[in-house]
Amino acid sequence: MRILITGGLGFIGSALIRELLNHANLEIMNIDKCSYASMPEALEGKENQENYKFEKIDITNSHDVNKIISTFKPNKIFHLAAESHVDRSIDGPEDFLQTNIMGTFNILEAVRNNLSNLPEDFIFIHVSTDEVYGSLQMDEPLFVESSEYKPNSPYSASKASSDLLVRAWNKTYGIRSVITNCSNNYGPWQNPEKLIPKTIMNALTENHIPIYGKGINIRDWLHVTDHANALIEVSKTTQNFIKYNIGANQEMTNIDLVKLICNYLDEKMPGPSSYLDLITYVEDRLGHDLRYAVNASKLAFDFNYQPNFLLPEGIINTIDWYIDNLEWVKSKATN
Repeated sequence: MRILITGGLGFIGSALIRELLNHANLEIMNIDKCSYASMPEALEGKENQENYKFEKIDITNSHDVNKIISTFKPNKIFHLAAESHVDRSIDGPEDFLQTNIMGTFNILEAVRNNLSNLPEDFIFIHVSTDEVYGSLQMDEPLFVESSEYKPNSPYSASKASSDLLVRAWNKTYGIRSVITNCSNNYGPWQNPEKLIPKTIMNALTENHIPIYGKGINIRDWLHVTDHANALIEVSKTTQNFIKYNIGANQEMTNIDLVKLICNYLDEKMPGPSSYLDLITYVEDRLGHDLRYAVNASKLAFDFNYQPNFLLPEGIINTIDWYIDNLEWVKSKATN
């Protein structure tokens, strides 16, 4: 079976590839444009495996995208290539529209143009975010797959648009597809611009740990390995089109999460003062959604799937990994 991964040098893409390489009889092609967020280190040594290949391709280049799909002829495409940092989307939204919307369009068009030459079991797995649904109030029920789209940032709007493109190309052109909407991911190899690695890095380098607003924003936290395994499961569906929410049902406020990290560091690497003293409240970001959380019961029912990582355990493992790889984290933070 031939599997094409877009954005396979990213945080989630590289985790997916590491999991897929544990499976036999797979040929994996990874395409990535090698941006600031790419981390080939996360797949170090994998390039020597016979069933893994990499091509430097930007999905906004329609010619290169069409060429790789027409020659590789994948059974499955996992589409993860995306601009994903909300703050960057607020400062410069154009890159997000180009990559997340036009890049997805290019892949779908390449599939459409080559559909008759692709395997009969071909399926397109589009990896998206829970942010397309907008923000939940504290007492609202979790988002389900049929929840209305109400994106509030340029990033989430671009991902919502790409979701709708996938749906339309399925309905109009018959491209068999799955759309997944996941909650916040964490784990090893995450870029230090994100909350958890940024908190760890700033604590260990004795810099202020910034918290937007009052830190009361809530997220459901999903370990990246659990996410990768869920993606592998949903790719086995026999449905023509289906959506799945992927979450861990482990909600926590940002401030409680940061305090959890600081308290563990105080125990593991005590300094002259508590790492909690580094917490600094800063002006809230524009359009900051209060709460994200998804109901993943459909995924659990269809595939008997449950995440393996409980949040406290997963956070501790993640902190230990970043401590062991602090020099890499510092190098990424300066890029």
